[in-house]
Order: sequence, then structure tokens, then C-alpha cells
Amino acid sequence: MAFEELLDEVGGLGKFHILQMGLIFPSLMITVCQILLENFTAAIPRHRCWVHILDNDTVPENDTGFLSPDVLLRISIPLDSNLKPEKCRRFLHPQWQLLHLNETFPNVTDLDTEPCVDGWVYDHSLFSSTIVTEWDLTCDHQSQKPVAQSLFLAGMLVGGFIYGHLSDRFGRKLILRCCLLQLAISGTCAAFAPTFLIYCSLRFWSGCSAVVIVANSIMLIIEWTRSQSKAVILTLISCTFSMGQVMLGGLAFVFREWRTLQLVVSVPFFVFFLSSRWLVESARWLIITNKQDKGLKELKKVAHRNGMKNAEATLNMEGLRVTMQEELKTAQMKTTVFDLFRTPNLRKRICLLFLVIFGALTGLTRCVIPPVLNHMGRRPTQTLFMFLVGLSILVNTFVPQEMQTVRVTLASVGMGCVAASNTSISVHFVELLPTLVRAKAAGIDMMASRCGAALAPLLMTLVVYLPTLPWIIYGVCPIIASLLVLLQPETRHLPLPDTIQDVENKKQFSRKVNEEDFCIKVTKF
Repeated sequence: MAFEELLDEVGGLGKFHILQMGLIFPSLMITVCQILLENFTAAIPRHRCWVHILDNDTVPENDTGFLSPDVLLRISIPLDSNLKPEKCRRFLHPQWQLLHLNETFPNVTDLDTEPCVDGWVYDHSLFSSTIVTEWDLTCDHQSQKPVAQSLFLAGMLVGGFIYGHLSDRFGRKLILRCCLLQLAISGTCAAFAPTFLIYCSLRFWSGCSAVVIVANSIMLIIEWTRSQSKAVILTLISCTFSMGQVMLGGLAFVFREWRTLQLVVSVPFFVFFLSSRWLVESARWLIITNKQDKGLKELKKVAHRNGMKNAEATLNMEGLRVTMQEELKTAQMKTTVFDLFRTPNLRKRICLLFLVIFGALTGLTRCVIPPVLNHMGRRPTQTLFMFLVGLSILVNTFVPQEMQTVRVTLASVGMGCVAASNTSISVHFVELLPTLVRAKAAGIDMMASRCGAALAPLLMTLVVYLPTLPWIIYGVCPIIASLLVLLQPETRHLPLPDTIQDVENKKQFSRKVNEEDFCIKVTKF
């Protein structure tokens, strides 16, 4: 935790942070586009079966020219329960007798039909093409469509675990650069995928790298940030995610062809890979992993960028070792992912975080969080907003469908609370875990969140037992998680822990900080 003193010497929050965030934020925004991409590239447009007399260009106009397309459609495609053309079946033979039936004629659903054996006709007014129209992922093949998104999420699960470990071993910057190049290659190749299987494989590879780009980018910013500024910085990062969502909507509006959109959100990663060479590695990680020379070099670089001319004279190896004497002594031992569960306090924190993250979802609005976090603290803020998330879902579950205004209002309140709780979790997460294993924990954290994302759709299968059961579960989970937050320690105004020993000694340190703060307040009077 003594690294905070070194941050004060190099200028704290200054020009360096602006440059670092300027290099990182664009890649975060496009990464969000990659994560949400299949909301557009896998959209299912309106469709119906291909029929010979309507869609075959070789049919002579004299044979059907006196009949309008609507009439030909009526005798070729049966109507569903909503009196709309069926999407997945057609009449075995044209039903000419339907031309003479009025609306009061008895039901004709017993006429012979067949599946779309000749393919489908798609409505291209909204999207000129999607992966659904490309590989006919509809009707009997509709179950294949979620495979691509599931494999992307599975890639995030695997990538978070593997690359999280590698980031703690080889550094945040090196692994981030590798993942930027990996996403650039896999995303670009996906735009030219000749088959659905190859496309899914490339999306899995993209997912492996996307999760690490997010995690390591955040660490390369937050591990250079003093405790007083962490809430504001993490809120800016969260707002960047929201900007990425807005950007994807705009890009999807301009580029209606899925291969073009895939290419547009993938090629920029080649540029991000080249520009990432100017990022500054986490000196906190370098020092803790016994690379003091490189850590000192990065500290001097940051001091120079912040305009601290006298800092280079005071920043030396002897002063660094004196300042971080305890941390360097504790960091001599090698760490593994099992160290997250070896000591009681860290084990308690990591397990509770997984349960909290499972109950939290993503959202849009986050700007209210910094003053609330600084005024109320981390625990009360998380508890309040996560409880409101669950409450809004539960209440909305039992509001009648006719009361649309009330339902939309409750949903909007819930989404705002989701955004607030998600941001507060991000702040609390980095403050609870030590630098030595933070990337490993972030990887496992991503695994927990991906498991939650994968399980959430499966809960909808419970509607066969009770229509409201999935929504009750969705509402109860955040409420339980909000109560579990109270078991975590409060970290407001405390520096980031660097070693596992810092976590185990956090209670004594917290008491000491509170006493110092009290003395400072008293001396002002």
C-alpha cells in the first residue's frame, strides 16, 4: 500500500492519466462493440418460405401476371394464429380455392403443408444481410444461432482464466498487446468466414481476447491511480462502455451488411495494437514482482509526463526499497490462482465478490455514482442499488401487462440501478484485491460473470412450471447479493492493497487510517 506515496511523488492525477486513458478508451469502446456485435449481425429479419410461383424468376408473367404478389402469397403460405404468413411452412400445392373465401369462412388450417424445402425469402429492409440470412439459421435451424454468442462467451470464460494468470506473470501491457493483435486477426477473419463453423471458431477466439482487453486496460489505469480518484476514474471507464454501446448502434445503422459491420469493428484493433506500445506498464506490478529497475524507470517516465521536474532526483532505488520495504519482503514468494483462496480474508472477499457479480448486470447510466460512493461508502452504495435492482424486477413481474407506463418506468429505474451497482462493484472489486493476484482474480471474476450470463437464458425454460418463476429468481438474486455485500470490508479512502499480507492486515491498517484522519480533522480547528 506504500505505493501511494510514490504516486504522490510522480504527480498523482495529471497529464499522464489523460494520455493513458486517451490510448485505452477507444479500444475499450470498440471492444464493447465486439461483445454486443451479434445483437445486429445475428438479427433475425422477417422471412417466409420460398415459393415457386412467386419467387421464381423463370415463371412466365402471363401465368401469374393478373394476380398481385399478395394474392400469390395468400395461396402459397398459410397464416399463423396472428393471421400473418407462416415463417416456416408453405402449402404443398397452391390453394386456389382460398381466393374465393371471405373472412367468415371456416378454418382452413387442415390443408396440407410442408417445411421450407427450397429455402427462405428474407426481408432486407432493415438489414441487407445477417449471419441468419447467410446460413439460414431459422426455423428448424434456429437453435444454431445462439451457438455463436455462446462460444464467444465461452471464449471470455477461457480467456479470462488463462490470460488472467499470464497477466500476473508477464505483465498487463504485454498480454494486452497480444490480445489486441489476436482480436484484430480473429475479428477480421470472421468477416470473411466461408462457413458457420469457421465463424463460430473465430468468435470463440475473439472472446478469449476481448475479456482480457477490458480487464488489463482497466488495471493499466487504476493501478496508476490514487485512492481518492479511483471512483471517478472507474466511472469514466464505465461511461466509456456506454459510449461503446451507443457507437455500435450508430455503426449498425450505417453498415447494414453483417460482414462489413464485422470488419468495421475489427480492423481498428490493428491500430490499437500499434499505438499500445506507448502505454506505460503498471509500476505497481513491476515492483511487486521484483522488477524494481523497470518499475523505477516507469515511475520516472510518468513523473516526466506529469511535468514533475524534481521527481527524478528524489526517485531512486534506495528510496523505492525503503518506501515499499514490507511489500517487497512479502512479495518474494510465488503466487498461484490458489492463493486467492489460501488466506481467510482474501478467500472470503473473492467468494462474496463472485456472488455479488452474479447478481449484477450491465446498464447505461453511471454518472451519479462518484459522489454517492465518496459520501456513503462502497458497501452501503452497492447494497442500496442492488436491492433496488431486485425490487424493481420483482415489482414489475406482478404489474399487469396493460399498465405499460408503469412497467416501462420500473424497467428504467431498474436499469439505472443496474448501472449504478455495476460501477460501484468495479470500484469495490479493485480495492479489495491485492496487486499480486489482481489479474488472476479479474480472470476468475470474468468466469463468474460469464457463467451468470450463460445461465440467465436457461432460467427461461422454467416458464413451463410457472410463468413468473424466472423473473422471481432474477429479482431475488440481486437482493441476496446486496445483503452479502455487507460482509465485505469498507474500502473508502484506503489505498490499493499490493500483497496478500496487506489484505490480511487490512483491519489494523483501516483503524490506523481512521485515527490519522481524525487527527487531521482535529488539527484544522
